[in-house]
Amino acid sequence: MARPKKSRSEQRRETERSGFEATLWAAADKLRGNMDAAEYKHVALGLIFLKYISDRFDERRAAALADADEAPLVDERDLYVGDNIFWVPEKARWGFLKANATSVDPTIGALIDQAMIDLEAENPRLKGVLTKNYARPELDQTKLGDVIKLFSDLAFQDEHQGQDVLGRVYEYFLGQFAIAEGKRGGQFYTAGCVVKLLVEMIQPFKGRVFDPCCGSGGMFVQSERFVEAHNGKRNDVSIFGQESNPTTWRLAKMNLAIRGIEANLGPKWADSFHEDLHAGLKADFVLANPPFNDSDWGGERLRLGARWQYGVPPVGNANFAWVQHFIYHLAPHGYAGFVLANGSLSSQQSGEGEIRRKIIEAELVDCIVALPGQLFFTTQIPVCLWFLTRDKSNGIVRDQTLRDRRGETLFINARDIGTMQTRTLKVLTDEDIARIADTYHAWREIGGRYEDVPGFAKSATTEEIATRGFVLTPGRYVGAAEPEEDDEPFEEKMARLTAKLRQQTAEGAELDGRIREALAGIGYGW
Repeated sequence: MARPKKSRSEQRRETERSGFEATLWAAADKLRGNMDAAEYKHVALGLIFLKYISDRFDERRAAALADADEAPLVDERDLYVGDNIFWVPEKARWGFLKANATSVDPTIGALIDQAMIDLEAENPRLKGVLTKNYARPELDQTKLGDVIKLFSDLAFQDEHQGQDVLGRVYEYFLGQFAIAEGKRGGQFYTAGCVVKLLVEMIQPFKGRVFDPCCGSGGMFVQSERFVEAHNGKRNDVSIFGQESNPTTWRLAKMNLAIRGIEANLGPKWADSFHEDLHAGLKADFVLANPPFNDSDWGGERLRLGARWQYGVPPVGNANFAWVQHFIYHLAPHGYAGFVLANGSLSSQQSGEGEIRRKIIEAELVDCIVALPGQLFFTTQIPVCLWFLTRDKSNGIVRDQTLRDRRGETLFINARDIGTMQTRTLKVLTDEDIARIADTYHAWREIGGRYEDVPGFAKSATTEEIATRGFVLTPGRYVGAAEPEEDDEPFEEKMARLTAKLRQQTAEGAELDGRIREALAGIGYGW
């Protein structure tokens, strides 16, 4: 299905928004000082969260005061909680904090800490979630007051009660922190374009969505956004998640709360392998980006269990522990889409090849997508997406009639697509995502006009996969792309290339001269 192109006005608004987000980041980043990004992350995001819930409270309060029937109830908690708005005590409201954010008496940090304590006390959903260390000595209180004043101009207003504006700012900050933290940043953040591709592929319109290693909750946010974009309702999707890192678990709770998304992330943070908080859950959709090649997953303590239906995973690598954990939690018609290291496609070590063979022969592998490198903050290597389903046969699933694809698997080689966003980070554009997702849906759905595309897509039989040792690397199946026809006459091409070379040579000589002059200016000429 073709996607409409963005208008110039939409593109201009996006540019303006990105500048707005960058300005906020630059201002907030002044606070960091000597703090590590992992620690500072919660300081900045906590302020955004506090501003948003205070704005929502103030808006509802103003509406009540303007209504003769509601005015007498303006200080009643139920008036706000009934509209899914957090109750904000007077000294936790942004107006109070802004009024006290002065350089003369820099105690704003202590006031923010108390505001967070009061918010948690008044709202059980926030218990143990909010950051409460703004008064620490290493956090410049004068700068903190300045950021409070700057954030005061941030208006969370749109057709979704400001959630779109807030969500965009929040996601931008998460991405910036992931960049700042490098490899560690990937523990809580999955590149937005990868999340969007996963969601576009399995289309979680309705049902239970589960992520047993949910990080900051990005999979859930994109699922909700996808449902709304297709005229669904948020209540059509039930969200379940789990996260083992306590600070990241709090981040996920906050990320979902600011969007009004109801989610069951368990009563605490916990390891999915050793303390499955959703042991009885059978999900309609599993979306996940588990840690790559995790050798410290405690596998030596998990040699038995119902999850290892296709083989006991090796102690030294959790890849196929995750795969089988996802399968275990799938409902009879469930779909799973997840990220794994490329080694999962071909490894024969420690029984991984045998586990992969059994999963393929059980008709679970629907599609494999090879992605380009440099999409993740955690690693520069290319990774892959696995798509599993418990029902590859023809049937009514998700209100769509699907082809009978038993005995077949779709391979998509997308390693050569994507656009460099920075010197080290690549992104998938909307067009890239549409191309991959549309290819999959054309293959999967009755009425879809699917054809193999040399170098990009191939529908392979299980027999073909068996002849390749049950290796799932897409490049082994899709073949080479057809060469593009070159109808430019030889003489014209040589003239064009020669002119280009001449221009580049001249530019190089000019640059050499500038470098020599600069070096001579500081006493290093030759």
